[in-house]
Amino acid sequence: MGRTRPKQRQLSSTSQPAPSSLPPIASLVAKAQDLIIQCNYPLARKFIERILSREDGIAVEKNQAKEMMGVVLLELAEVDAAKEMFLSLVPPHPDAPSPPPPSAYLHLAQLSDDDPQAALSYYQTAIDLLHARLKGKSPIVSNTDDDDDETKSNIVRAYLGMIEIWMDPAHDLCFDPAASPTCDALLSRALEIDPQNLETLQTLASVRLSQEKPEEALHALRTFPSPDLTCTDPQIHKSILLNALPIPVRVARAKLLLECSAYSDALSLLEGVLATDDANVEGWYLMGWSWFLLAERRKEGDMTVVQGLGEDGEQLEWQDMARDSRDCLETCRMLYSSLGFPDEPLIEHVQELITTLEGLGIHPSPPDEEGNCEDWEDVRDSDEDVEMSL
Repeated sequence: MGRTRPKQRQLSSTSQPAPSSLPPIASLVAKAQDLIIQCNYPLARKFIERILSREDGIAVEKNQAKEMMGVVLLELAEVDAAKEMFLSLVPPHPDAPSPPPPSAYLHLAQLSDDDPQAALSYYQTAIDLLHARLKGKSPIVSNTDDDDDETKSNIVRAYLGMIEIWMDPAHDLCFDPAASPTCDALLSRALEIDPQNLETLQTLASVRLSQEKPEEALHALRTFPSPDLTCTDPQIHKSILLNALPIPVRVARAKLLLECSAYSDALSLLEGVLATDDANVEGWYLMGWSWFLLAERRKEGDMTVVQGLGEDGEQLEWQDMARDSRDCLETCRMLYSSLGFPDEPLIEHVQELITTLEGLGIHPSPPDEEGNCEDWEDVRDSDEDVEMSL
């Protein structure tokens, strides 16, 4: 009788790797964060899904992954799924952490356009949590929590978000008698946190314009923090601060300056916008609109409009200003068409202004005289040729 051979142990093809062979969740979180910064959202999603499918790891890492997933889903235009992910981080969800992350409430507020009262409630809850964090009442539960400056900045943004809701004409709150005093109160709280925050001062200007107080609005727009020792030139200091603002904020600021008839301020600001993004449709439109208003005032004999335009600007006649306006508007019209910019009222106003200028005998500059307004079609065709050759 032969020897009995021991049976070999068969490995299941579906067996999971030993925990020690898996990458640490912290490294997956870091990789997902890097991919989000790189705007590689589909790949970031795969890493986050791996984190959420794992049974190991601590709650902080899993909650952080959920929040990142919400951000990724937003970027991928899966808004409903993103909202559900953020809701899983706040009460009454049974798995919500304690305390919940303020950022989840901030995201939920921005996703509640159809329910202003809910949005205001989310903002207020975020503010309460952030204030508690500043006062040390909330334990630090993550090694990625914001420092005090970032926390204060988030509080200010939340107050500004609430003001935007109260001022939005799409909501009935805008017509509530309490709207104006409520906005004033929210602005006061934001300014207590950061008295020289440019976005807060810009919102203050918007509120003052709605209250028909243009002088106070312009004062707010022209208020800047004092220069530090690294920059002693006030004008350079202002330019640095303004150019650090996001382009949409700068564009909105230019509109407010035009409402205040601060044309030179608006032109200077828009030059910075177009230096950053020379295909910005709104930037070219507002630049053309600014020069049009200047030309109109100059044609009527108002010599004060050239103040602040520099020595060269002060020598301009109304025809020169009108020609600058026409060139900017023509560039805007071309970019609007080539980029498919979704703003019909804007292009209708551009066409109206161009028709008016044409009636005044103001024609576009020859291509070699337009400077920044030239050869967009050729540039775009050249870019396409480069892409085809890759």
